[in-house]
Amino acid sequence: MADKQNRSADPGAAVAVDDPAKVRNVVLVGPSGSGKTTLTEALLAASGTVPRAGSVVEGTTVCDHDPAAVRQQRSVGLSVAPVLHAGHKINLIDTPGYADFVGELRAGLRAADAALFVVCAAEGVDAATIAVWEECASVGMPRAVVVSRLDHHRADPLAEIAACQAAFGAGVLPLYLPVPDGLVGLVTQRRYDYSAGYPPRVSDPDPAVSDEFADARNELIEGIIAESEDETLMDRYLGGEEIAEDVLIADLETAVARGSFHPVIPVCATSGVGLAEVLDGIVRAFPSPLEHTPPGVTSPDGTEHAALSADPAGPLAAEVVRTAVDSYVGRVSLVRVFSGTLRPENPVHVSGHGLTERGHEDHDADERVAHLYSPLGANLREVPFCVAGDLCALTKVGSAETGDTVSSPEDPLLIKPWRMPEPLLPVAVVAKSRSDEDTLSRNLSRLVAGDPTLRLERNAETGQLVLWCMGEAHAEVVLSRLRAGGADVGTEPVRISLRSTFAKPARGHGRHVKQSGGHGQFAVCDIEVEPLPRGSGFEFVDKVVGGAVPHQFIPSVEKGVRAQLERGVQDGYPVVDVRVTLTDGKAHSVDSSDAAFQTAGALALREAAAASRITLLEPLDTVEVSLPDEHLGTVLGDLSSRRGRVLGTESGEGGHTVVHAEVPAAELLRYAVDLRSLTSGTATFTRRHARFEPMPEGAVVPT
Repeated sequence: MADKQNRSADPGAAVAVDDPAKVRNVVLVGPSGSGKTTLTEALLAASGTVPRAGSVVEGTTVCDHDPAAVRQQRSVGLSVAPVLHAGHKINLIDTPGYADFVGELRAGLRAADAALFVVCAAEGVDAATIAVWEECASVGMPRAVVVSRLDHHRADPLAEIAACQAAFGAGVLPLYLPVPDGLVGLVTQRRYDYSAGYPPRVSDPDPAVSDEFADARNELIEGIIAESEDETLMDRYLGGEEIAEDVLIADLETAVARGSFHPVIPVCATSGVGLAEVLDGIVRAFPSPLEHTPPGVTSPDGTEHAALSADPAGPLAAEVVRTAVDSYVGRVSLVRVFSGTLRPENPVHVSGHGLTERGHEDHDADERVAHLYSPLGANLREVPFCVAGDLCALTKVGSAETGDTVSSPEDPLLIKPWRMPEPLLPVAVVAKSRSDEDTLSRNLSRLVAGDPTLRLERNAETGQLVLWCMGEAHAEVVLSRLRAGGADVGTEPVRISLRSTFAKPARGHGRHVKQSGGHGQFAVCDIEVEPLPRGSGFEFVDKVVGGAVPHQFIPSVEKGVRAQLERGVQDGYPVVDVRVTLTDGKAHSVDSSDAAFQTAGALALREAAAASRITLLEPLDTVEVSLPDEHLGTVLGDLSSRRGRVLGTESGEGGHTVVHAEVPAAELLRYAVDLRSLTSGTATFTRRHARFEPMPEGAVVPT
């Protein structure tokens, strides 16, 4: 959903369906460059939704309307393009394949009921492809495989199907196989000839071709029947009975919906080969919203609520899966309706909870929906309603953020959120001039509201404004959107918040005496400072005897010492893990005051610091890295080069190893990028602050 120069409101051309059984929500997933957007364009043109398919290279596609996507020639955000086929509305959800935009992929998986997993016929199955497949598998998403780009000069669709079977399991079986200028259907036993373009001419295949693919057909039918609820069907088939096509298609739909069977369709977007088969397959073999179990819901206060179903007459429950803001239309929220029916001019309750750590405060608000739209890329086409199972766009719902729940004010609900990826690449941004600071602040709030993979941190210690991003490509998109919004921004190195402490005990004498006529200032104190174990914090001890420092001024000394500790005694780094003992002092009956003893306490601490040796402390993070076994040695060596201390390893899921380590935070600033490079994008990691530890001798202080 994105920029103002591309978005427009189109009052016609959209169709609203009133039956969830007539809706198919299909997300296109796959590695970057596999041809998802090109396939979407071809399906739009084949269905008559657009007059001609756009081009990724020319920047004319419906889905890649964001200027960053046009410039990079790859998708950077989720986009929806509905098509009508055989009386069904198919919401095609195009998602990015690059790892930096996995948050957009997860949003697309949340909005969909099934996935078209797109792989290139010339690329094989690499680690990035497997990572995307595992993302789909982690949420139990039903999948069909599309082998695209049959016209590539290195295309080998049969080898690609074999590679998919080896990587994804025996449930991957071809539904169609390529022949010159077309396909042969293994279930339908028909030839689809695209030599004259789309739509294909349908005929009986050559007997020799049928014999060539007989084994593949038998394997496919046996795989489909194995998922059948009719236990006699396999015996009948093995006994030589010809199973009716309609029966096989019904069992195919059951197998796909269960997520255990993944039919393969070869496609060429440029010649049109396979487009009709993809559209027919979505309608006939993909599950409808009625077969998709909606996510769990509670009331906003956490009270459990009855499970939902895709019932247009049920309680309203919809979820914002993507948010965009532009100057002309305002805030645009892409919504998946899980239950009930959303109508314009009706009040709704918007609720968002559980993302405070990402900068999204919990919020509840009642708002009125003025209009409903069916999005077609950047264009918005008004519709009169949106039933359970369908997707729509809301405009100018000011409180709505990605992940929020839209429900009825009479029965407010909160849909349990999907799992958000953790941004781990920090980027410090700075406005080029004072006039850009307000614009930067406004644009940041809009971006954070729409992108749950972006975390905003205002570091009070370093004074930096830090954006935590998913990677360099994500950071580039964020910066380009900030600049497109009118903020002239740059970046600077991220600074690490250091601490300091006393390396050995020391004494300090603070004397603050001033007499300038009238009321003066008088305060004297003596302190002892000693280091404490890491993580102990600050302790203040009063050992004054004989009332040398009046009782009412002892808290003043502590206050002055604390303030100086926060300001630091060397290079401005706060002092931690010390015990300060007040041992003696002097006061004046007239000139002593709270302010005077605060100043004296600060002076005494500075003198003690000058007499001692100050040790710098750096933050240490606990890191967990999950990676395939073949990259273990490389990652361990890299952690060692970052001054990391490996605590141990353990076996994880799916043949992965989990490495536990402690690494200085300064060495992790670009670890998200470097780890991806070291492991070809197959490893992930998490980090959390553990403690502060002394910097080793000779270490460079990060600035």
